[in-house]
Amino acid sequence: MNLEKIRNFCIIAHIDHGKSTLADRLLEITGTIEKRDMKHGQMLDTMELEQERWITIKLQPVRMNWKGYQLNIIDTPGHVDFQYEVSRSLASVEWVLLIVDAAQWIEAQTLSNVYMAIENDLDIIPVINKIDLPAADFDKVSEEIVNLLGCEKSEIIWISAKTWENVEAVLQAVIERISSPKVYTNSNPSPHTSGLPLKKEEKKEDFSLSQREYPKGEGLVENDELKALVFDSQYDAYRWVVSYVKVFSGEIKKGDTCHFLNTDKKIEALDVGHFSPSYVSDDKIWLGSIWYVVTGLKTIQDAKVWDTLWKPENVNWPKDRPEDAKAIEGFWEVTPFIYAGIFAMDSSEYPLLKDAIEKLVLNDSALYVESSVSPALWHWYRCWFLWLLHLDIVKERLLREFNMDVIMTSPQVTYRVVLLWDKLSEYSRYKAELINDVKGQKCTRILVSNPEDLPEQNRYLAIEEPIAKVEIITPQEYIWNLMKLSQERRWIFINQQFIDSGRVMLTYELPMNELIWDFYDEIKSLSSGYASLNYEFIRYSEDDLVKLEILIADEKVDALAFICHRNQSRILGWKICANLKESIPKALFTIKIQAVVWVDVVGRENISAMRKDVTAKLYGWDISRKKKLLEKQKKWKKKMKQFGKVSLPSEAFVNLLKK
Repeated sequence: MNLEKIRNFCIIAHIDHGKSTLADRLLEITGTIEKRDMKHGQMLDTMELEQERWITIKLQPVRMNWKGYQLNIIDTPGHVDFQYEVSRSLASVEWVLLIVDAAQWIEAQTLSNVYMAIENDLDIIPVINKIDLPAADFDKVSEEIVNLLGCEKSEIIWISAKTWENVEAVLQAVIERISSPKVYTNSNPSPHTSGLPLKKEEKKEDFSLSQREYPKGEGLVENDELKALVFDSQYDAYRWVVSYVKVFSGEIKKGDTCHFLNTDKKIEALDVGHFSPSYVSDDKIWLGSIWYVVTGLKTIQDAKVWDTLWKPENVNWPKDRPEDAKAIEGFWEVTPFIYAGIFAMDSSEYPLLKDAIEKLVLNDSALYVESSVSPALWHWYRCWFLWLLHLDIVKERLLREFNMDVIMTSPQVTYRVVLLWDKLSEYSRYKAELINDVKGQKCTRILVSNPEDLPEQNRYLAIEEPIAKVEIITPQEYIWNLMKLSQERRWIFINQQFIDSGRVMLTYELPMNELIWDFYDEIKSLSSGYASLNYEFIRYSEDDLVKLEILIADEKVDALAFICHRNQSRILGWKICANLKESIPKALFTIKIQAVVWVDVVGRENISAMRKDVTAKLYGWDISRKKKLLEKQKKWKKKMKQFGKVSLPSEAFVNLLKK
């Protein structure tokens, strides 16, 4: 296939703007999937959960052939929680199709994806969908797109993916406007291409792009060194780990020996091919297109996203690794900020939960897990997620795919702690690094997700919390409601920008700990559902943060501890104690429930003892006998209070999390 006949692009849009529906129409028009084979709508959404919720969770590549051209398309998620999937799609294409709903206009997440594409020097084809709706506002939405992209109004394509109206014009625009792929050569083995996200500290103009010019009709150069970017990996029950790659130079044949440059894993390409949209085997894969490679690896961690697949010539790996065998630079691994614990409903089901978690991790490269043991709740898992929807998806998949009904703790974020000394060996299990404080003294900085890992108060200098940049697009009449909410959430106002005469974009800086609770629900409630939200992590910031612990009968419950701001600790402590008092059943002794910040008690409730009538067997008026029995019961209760143990029932834990 000549490079001039290859087109690589992805589709970006907000949720429910018709992105997956348009992908279905393109598959039908190009004959990639026959209409009789369309078992359901949104054919690229292969998960049952995606089809039920009508959302895209995982990126999905597919190849189409139309009018002699090879069209490689990637369908991307539209929810802000899966923005990492979008960034990986942008790394593998040269152009972007931007879909905007004619009745909903440009949303906050749409703006975020557009900025990401522009920053990576990708060209954009604007498409306005759902023009058949009565509420479609052609002038307003086209004006917004022109102001955003700086394009001409005539460049916008008007379609209705549902009714097939003008859909073929999208394919024609892809052929006429999109340029051929950019590839690597041996003279420049690791340049950045336009789709690859750059590190924030690097400057884009420092990188050069080598694009080989191919005369018309000339074939591909087979002597170039293989460089293929791994933009996704999936675990298949029969094929094991399958890597999705964009080949920038060279080729791979079945049986070739290749290497992952970052993990130093040596593989044999058991099978190679393209997506149509299922796996279609080929004899070899070449530069300029999107492919899959069956690696033969058994764990997805060995084929990490952003790794580089490289094929050497007669090299003893890794002993004689050449100096120029370098991975494509400028990429970052996903950093999950949301942490939560997962428990089995019944402690006897832990082996089943362990098996389910291990299988789930194979298909979710963004899910990080770590096993742990709690005295109150026995075995459980610490899990890190991209964001709240990712957490909800994992919980649903455990229930649907493995029939595991689990308990999840309230989500928390990852904090950064600055310690007083530079003993990295003591914190080898953390992501520790050496830094210099304001006085030039060496300190150790670690990342803490689990509150139990937080050192003692006298052993650290500061706790830093992650800060997010929040963009809210709302109708003008709801601005005051959202500003009142900002006063309760420790917001920092940054900017207010009018998108048009009726809508405003508010920009704030907000601690991510405030964002993960009921923030999104509050925004929708205060704006009658019209406001849209986008957020991204920007930095860590020091604040007066403390660890709030819950003690039941003087024993700490690890799963209920969390880090919060000092000003909120007293209110939250009393609320948790009151909720636990309602949920924990009475015992034969008084149960003390305390909320503690270090050594200070900020909240307390008592569950009174369940009284047994020890005088029921007495008769007559022997008051001395009655006093003797009551005194004996009093001493026995005092002893029970000292040695008695309280087991927190699963029902009480679930009720607390619901509240």
